[in-house]
Amino acid sequence: MPPVNGKDSSIETASEARLTIKAFYRHVVGGEHFQLTVAQRALVEDSYQFLREFSKDKIIYGINTGFGPMAQYRIAGAELEQLQYNLVRSHASGVGAGLPDQYVRAVMLNRLNTLSLGGSGVSLAVLEQLERFIREGIYPYIPEHGSVGASGDLVQLAHLALTLIGEGKARHKGKERPVSEIFAELGIRPVQLHLRDGLGLINGTSCMSGIGLLNVIYAKRQVTWAVKIGAIINELVQSYDDSYSEFLNRAKRHEGQRKVAAAMRSALASSKMVRKREERLFKDIEHIGEEPIAEKVQEYYSFRCIPQIIGPVLDTVNNAEQILLDEVNSTNDNPVVDLENRHVYHGGNFHGDYVALEMDKVKIAIAKLSMLLERQLNYLMNAKINEIFPPFMNLAKLGFNFGIQGMQFTAVSTTAENQTLAYPMYLHSIPNNNDNQDVVSMGTNAALLCKRVIDNTWQVMAIECIAMAQGVDYLKCHDRLSDAGKSLYDTVRSHVPVILNDLPQTDNITALAEYLKENEPALTL
Repeated sequence: MPPVNGKDSSIETASEARLTIKAFYRHVVGGEHFQLTVAQRALVEDSYQFLREFSKDKIIYGINTGFGPMAQYRIAGAELEQLQYNLVRSHASGVGAGLPDQYVRAVMLNRLNTLSLGGSGVSLAVLEQLERFIREGIYPYIPEHGSVGASGDLVQLAHLALTLIGEGKARHKGKERPVSEIFAELGIRPVQLHLRDGLGLINGTSCMSGIGLLNVIYAKRQVTWAVKIGAIINELVQSYDDSYSEFLNRAKRHEGQRKVAAAMRSALASSKMVRKREERLFKDIEHIGEEPIAEKVQEYYSFRCIPQIIGPVLDTVNNAEQILLDEVNSTNDNPVVDLENRHVYHGGNFHGDYVALEMDKVKIAIAKLSMLLERQLNYLMNAKINEIFPPFMNLAKLGFNFGIQGMQFTAVSTTAENQTLAYPMYLHSIPNNNDNQDVVSMGTNAALLCKRVIDNTWQVMAIECIAMAQGVDYLKCHDRLSDAGKSLYDTVRSHVPVILNDLPQTDNITALAEYLKENEPALTL
């Protein structure tokens, strides 16, 4: 279709549409169906038809050439479509556990979204098949291991493409089986690959960015929970309120710190346990007694520096959200079709460094968050330093019973794993592909390790929450807690009864960790 007045009229309405984080969440987590618009369909079809005509008398990578270092070999016209099938089948060579359904859904949505921008020149039938997979809840087996994140996620996306042509395996209604059986059951026909459909499906960053955006969503939720927990742990030990005061935190010019402090003030507004320094240490100090001063003048850093520690974590996650949204709303493959100016550009938009670096930054930030949670837990557990609670939050017979001592081992072990996992994948470039891919991103590895760190941190967080609930029971202070504190205590106790007798707690920890992951705390950052 020729451009209107030198410019394609569908470009501005379709190619400039953006997938927002809220829409991504609705589609991936909420299960809302993603439907291509009329403008998107028209743009994809126009781009495909242009590329078909444009490539007839030109050498275009991936259409009439081999791939990677084999690009120097020209492919005969009669073999062009088979070339696309060869590419998909040969690269579907990943191994390891398959991604969970939610993450596969994210991968499919991201690939569908970026292909709908019209910069890839794939056929509309490919997008319609992807759209149907999402609608029907068909989740291809996408292995964890395979991508180096340079020409995008070639191996993982090849497993996705393989199922679109009716091969490989997928999960449907919770059962994994050959996709051919699912097609027969639902009356779906394998999509036919044309022009550069195989390359367009696998040559992009949709796997790493799909995992990455879910990481961002859960990391943001985790940060919010950590702020709420940090606020309540301060009231539990009756800290002074100036560490999260407006003036103190306004004096430092970091947005994340200010937001964390403001959220803490909001959470503790109704508390009857936090103290004001001016009412205790700034007047009538004769009651303090001789040196050394018996009561703590300042709390440990894990209590007093929460805005300064969680603030940069919040800023890091927010920045990652913007970078990843830019990635999923980009044409991230090669070559790229310029429909407006009737041209095709060869380059490296498939390279995953943007995603890899952000995932490493989030991974490091969340690992640090787990370290903060573990130190707060340690304070609650160690009677010698808190001088408030019994050892290990043991509410039964000391020596005979063990409280939650066993849980602390788990929290420490898990935090230590996070510290090791936090080393950046971004620095692990290994040349491959006959050195064609001589600098690679390892973006999917970075995203998967980030997911592991986030998953681990839910466990540490759940254990800290259990310790806090034990502390509330010991002090019998529920009525003096803030509304936020009462709410958190009630949430914990709905999953984990008060611990007196020595019983296995694995299922309780897991249930509470899952609740924290899947529910937003009543706190605004």
